[in-house]
Amino acid sequence: MTEVFSFIDPLLELSGFQASWIPRQAGVDVLGDREFALCNLAPHHDRWITEGFPEIFTRHHAEQIHGNQIAAITKISEQSIIQHAGVDGLITNLPSQLLAIYVADCAAIYLADPVTRSIGLLHSGKKGTEGNILREAVVRMAELYGTCPSDLVCVVSPCIRPPDYDIDFAETIREQASELGIVQFHDSCQNTASNLTVHYSYRIEKGQTGRMLALLALR
Repeated sequence: MTEVFSFIDPLLELSGFQASWIPRQAGVDVLGDREFALCNLAPHHDRWITEGFPEIFTRHHAEQIHGNQIAAITKISEQSIIQHAGVDGLITNLPSQLLAIYVADCAAIYLADPVTRSIGLLHSGKKGTEGNILREAVVRMAELYGTCPSDLVCVVSPCIRPPDYDIDFAETIREQASELGIVQFHDSCQNTASNLTVHYSYRIEKGQTGRMLALLALR
């Protein structure tokens, strides 16, 4: 399992940044729709987060409508979990706010700016990549935090890839990052459709499956 998590090493090497990836959970019944699967996965995800992110105040989830809209978290809330409607990306420069994105073939894009101490986490599948959600997030981070693309560390999670999918959106994300001036780009190069022992795959499992969970926070 070590290789499954090694793709987030560039983030873990940054002082004051915390990232995680929750893979397929063995023995959990996910043979149903999204709501059923996430309900059964919730105790496992909650335990993982409690152990791995003990200083977190609030967990933020994007609604994930396969768009390119971004929500900026600008204030600390007393709520334990906040759902952000109509967005597929989250950014913040506040500590102890946990950004969370579910995926099961789409890519999670982690963004960390060690200069301005700001972060972003994006859901980028076929449609999100077509809408260049990466560009939308980088533009917002530049506007709000003064982020320079060349300072960003960008990491792409496991996602579906050819030959199991006809579009290589991970490669498109790489090209988009290059066009933006992101030089510290890291791709997991893992295909979610090729190893169902560690990944969920919406396409291979015909929608009756669970979700991996990407997590990112500032200490």
